[in-house]
Amino acid sequence: MSLQQRVQRQRELDDATAIVERCRKCGIGSTRRNSVYGEGDPCATLMVVGEGPGETEDKLGRPFVGRAGELLDRMLLAIGLPREDVFICNTVKCRPTLDLGNRLANRPPTPDEMSNCRPYLDQQIEIIRPRVILALGAPAAKSFMGERFAISKQRGQWFDGPGGTPIMATFHPAYILRMTGGAMAEVKKLVWNDLKAVRTRIDEPPQPEPAPQQHSLFE
Repeated sequence: MSLQQRVQRQRELDDATAIVERCRKCGIGSTRRNSVYGEGDPCATLMVVGEGPGETEDKLGRPFVGRAGELLDRMLLAIGLPREDVFICNTVKCRPTLDLGNRLANRPPTPDEMSNCRPYLDQQIEIIRPRVILALGAPAAKSFMGERFAISKQRGQWFDGPGGTPIMATFHPAYILRMTGGAMAEVKKLVWNDLKAVRTRIDEPPQPEPAPQQHSLFE
């Protein structure tokens, strides 16, 4: 990857970030503090996609910066990928909230919110062209694999993502943090197996593009 290509990709991401900051397609565009477009290496081999920003992410304008983010950083380092070498984002770029009167609580994004934000996610994938996508949690996985996707049964399996990019889903770090005792140990083991499979897929040599087919003049 040349420096010129890297600069061009970063410029495209910066332009898209500015568009997202102005976006008001959904009501959450007016209730959030900051949009959370995503961050990381514009030439990353791995893109990590979560569900949506939480309170800390909304405050700082960065993805995965709370306790779940700290665990994600450790997960990535375990397979030799510092956070800055990965591109991290979410299916929606603003924090979905529920007004409880005295405070705003997190909630899952609605189908309309995910649909409105999907062009931004597709554009990120198109710009970065990762070799592998890792979806964290069922909502993110379903946004790629469909509503019938069952993360408890289908995590750790490979699917074709946008543009044929290999995609795998695993449990969200926040889900791991909610576990205790033996349940946490078992979930960590499953996630570790998934991460090792991601590392192996990234390390595979890229497949050469097929040579153009030659046709004889006498066929």
